[in-house]
Amino acid sequence: MNVFSSGRRGSRRGSRLHLRVLAAVLSGGLVLLSGMTAAQAGISRGDHYAGEPWATRSPVFAQHGMIASEQPLASLVGVEILKKGGSAVDAAIATSAMLCLTEPVLNGLGADAFVIVYDPKTHKLYGYNGSGWSPKDRSLAQMQADVKAAYEQAGMQLTDQIPLLGPLPVTVPGIVDAWFALHAKFGKLPISEDLAPAIYYASHGFPVTQVVAEYWKGNWAAFEKHKGLIKDFQNAQKVFLIDGHTPRAGEIFRNPDMAHTLTLIAQGGRDAFYKGQIAHVMANFFKSIGSGPAYSDFADFHGEWVTPQSVDYRGYDVYELPPNGQGFATLETLNVLKGFDLKKMGVGSPDTLMAEIGAFRLAAADLSKWYADPRFYNAPLKGLLSQAYADQRRKLLDLQHANPDIAPGNPLPYQTGVYPSGSGDTTDFETADSSGMMVSMIESNYAGMGSGEAAPGLGFIFQDRGALYSLNPKSANAYAPRKRPFHTIIPAFVMKDGEPWMAFGVMGGYFQPQGQTQVLVNMIDFGMNVQEAGDAARWDHVGDATPTGLPSKGTGMVMLESGFDPGVADALRQRGYKVKVTTHAEGGYGGYEAIQYDARDHVYKGASEMRRDGEVIGY
Repeated sequence: MNVFSSGRRGSRRGSRLHLRVLAAVLSGGLVLLSGMTAAQAGISRGDHYAGEPWATRSPVFAQHGMIASEQPLASLVGVEILKKGGSAVDAAIATSAMLCLTEPVLNGLGADAFVIVYDPKTHKLYGYNGSGWSPKDRSLAQMQADVKAAYEQAGMQLTDQIPLLGPLPVTVPGIVDAWFALHAKFGKLPISEDLAPAIYYASHGFPVTQVVAEYWKGNWAAFEKHKGLIKDFQNAQKVFLIDGHTPRAGEIFRNPDMAHTLTLIAQGGRDAFYKGQIAHVMANFFKSIGSGPAYSDFADFHGEWVTPQSVDYRGYDVYELPPNGQGFATLETLNVLKGFDLKKMGVGSPDTLMAEIGAFRLAAADLSKWYADPRFYNAPLKGLLSQAYADQRRKLLDLQHANPDIAPGNPLPYQTGVYPSGSGDTTDFETADSSGMMVSMIESNYAGMGSGEAAPGLGFIFQDRGALYSLNPKSANAYAPRKRPFHTIIPAFVMKDGEPWMAFGVMGGYFQPQGQTQVLVNMIDFGMNVQEAGDAARWDHVGDATPTGLPSKGTGMVMLESGFDPGVADALRQRGYKVKVTTHAEGGYGGYEAIQYDARDHVYKGASEMRRDGEVIGY
């Protein structure tokens, strides 16, 4: 079976936040996004001349530098920084700041960030965990009591999940810390020059892109519906509405408060945000509403350099950052998939999807139990990435029958390297420069525009990452003071024969390991180019257990984009899965950007997500 049906292969499929994010949202009674307008009936796009006819565009080729991001202006300013002599890291900081401005529905200065950098001087990969922690003075018992009180005061049904809105899910933002850590190690231009474009556009304005406008409208509807959870909604309203409405596609949006904040950071450095004027404004705001991080929580915070870890997938070394992110779920999935001949099974076939979905479900079960802040929980990371462990787990899969009873495995016996017989139990962007330095970076509020809480005069909303703690004291991911929550955002990098091969990421909450796996399989097993691999129809399995304490729902449900052959859905149903074929406005299929390096021709090849507003620019 072909991955694309002839009657549907031209449809442009929109993207929304991953359904597991929406499940967490709905548990608090929220709806983040409104539906997108359907394409006009009876017509779709034409076929692509070169490569696969269903591809949306060609890859972008460039020799000297490249930016692949979710927003055209962000890519443009990144390239301008490269042309001024900046490194890929300078370009990443400029792009990041622009995305904080132009995509507040996904990220902002109140968000976190994770990064992988390839340094051509040392031929090494460097990882940075820029995720913030919880307040020092709030215990688990206090959080449990506060969650109950918040739902009661808002007139909402009590759940065992931390609400997405209000001060309770707010953790210290880590993105500014990440900028300065990266710049200190790899920057070439003054950081004030890196931030200058975002300051300019924040002051003078920019036209809002189509998908962002749609997300903005949907997020604001959710804020309005459940603003009883938000302690101070007026600050956000002043910044993010134009004459009382969310910006329309193409409408000019300005954020002079954010321009002022960025100017303070450009002039005063990291300390301006975490110890200076901005820190005091943030701390005083949370004190005024009676909940949230204190001044010391900002002043004491630092992210950390971490070592990316890898597995070999058919001769390609795939690297991810260790927990508290979910990157190892991609690696676990690939380890299991090595035992299947996917190329022989065929692209988009029922057997291939059964293998991919099953392998991910095994990893998702482990994710729910073992993934947490390693400063608080010593997870068996070596065991989780052991090939012997993957070989043992693969035995739970039957390509003809979906297993309804997949549970977390026991990687402990595989931790030492001695494997006893029979044992075993949300925005991404990439940059590259003329020296060969490449950056994979991802930043996010978590759910949409974040918590709804905004300190006066700063121009951003605080993230709601703290909604990803568990309230179960027995969970590895249980809430604790000064602990970092489980994170869904994961940058990725691939090396081939000791050379950089690709920096990439796929956004979308819990979907990210699934999306990364599908892109890699499309390229490595099925020979697609870097753009085709992201354009191809995607599947999304929902209903897995989560580190927040949501239980597994048996075999769950498989969401399929409309580009799959209709027979695939029927085959998966016959093999035990519930299946829903989605329209262009449904599902949660993420957002993809990538820069691939051709070591033979010394050329960068870039791809951007056709489901979003993004653009690749190279020179």
